[in-house]
Amino acid sequence: MIALVAGATRGTGRGIARELGAIGATVYCTGRTTRERRSEMNRSETIEETAELVTAAGGTGIAVQVDHLESDQVKALADRIESEQGRLDVLVNDVWGADALWNWNTPVWEQDLDKGLRLLRLGIDTHIITSHHLLPLLIKGGDGLVVEVTDGTWDFNVSRYRESLVYDLAKMAVNRLAFAQAHELRPHGCTAVAITPGFLRSEAMLEHFGVTEDTWRDAVAKGADAAFAVSETPAYTGRAVAALAADPDRRRWSGRSVSSEELALAYGFTDVDGSRPQVWRYLTDVGYLTDAAETGAAPDPEDYR
Repeated sequence: MIALVAGATRGTGRGIARELGAIGATVYCTGRTTRERRSEMNRSETIEETAELVTAAGGTGIAVQVDHLESDQVKALADRIESEQGRLDVLVNDVWGADALWNWNTPVWEQDLDKGLRLLRLGIDTHIITSHHLLPLLIKGGDGLVVEVTDGTWDFNVSRYRESLVYDLAKMAVNRLAFAQAHELRPHGCTAVAITPGFLRSEAMLEHFGVTEDTWRDAVAKGADAAFAVSETPAYTGRAVAALAADPDRRRWSGRSVSSEELALAYGFTDVDGSRPQVWRYLTDVGYLTDAAETGAAPDPEDYR
């Protein structure tokens, strides 16, 4: 299996790359941060580290520095994969890098316009540019899989405001990208799916709450939202993508917007601790962005693991 995880530097992208490695895939791990140079995110995680994790898991990790907003760089990446492998079986569009570009619950007229437009470019344009250059290679291989990584399924997001106009638009658009690509790829036998992790215990989130993977449950006591008790590791979505990639009947998912928890129930995998977090069901039951504790309606988060 030959895979490209665009945006593999950290978080969900790293988790997906590693789990594809665990099923023996050769994974091209792209992003902007290397050991020699950091992106505007200014974090320490690198694509080289991700590639090493892929190889340690049983696959072959290949780190390639790419800015997915630069069409020429993405085309060069496509040419390299074609030259070295002759095909592409799995494309994961997980580029983001926009965490610092919007303010929570702030109307659009009070947001920084340049930052908001930059967010949309990072969250949407990168995916389109990558698909433009890589889908011909995916079609060439036949029976390929495209995974669009977003935040919130279509069904969850369609009736809920996602914290800011630009963030809301970017995450809903990625769901639609998967739907549209499924339509265009169907005559070629390929599949496109949108997938969302739940409340993610990413490197940045653990750091934000001042906890580690070993002590993450302390975060709720330190003031994290109760939903963090139903959080998941990046490996959970990684295993979801690996399950899709290994499924000969994956076309039944094409065009759909799904969560890691939905695929965990369908395929029978668990997170690294043996649980099956269901944070989207939890958020639906408590009422998204409401203070369920005040109403006395908050269920026990442990019932959703």
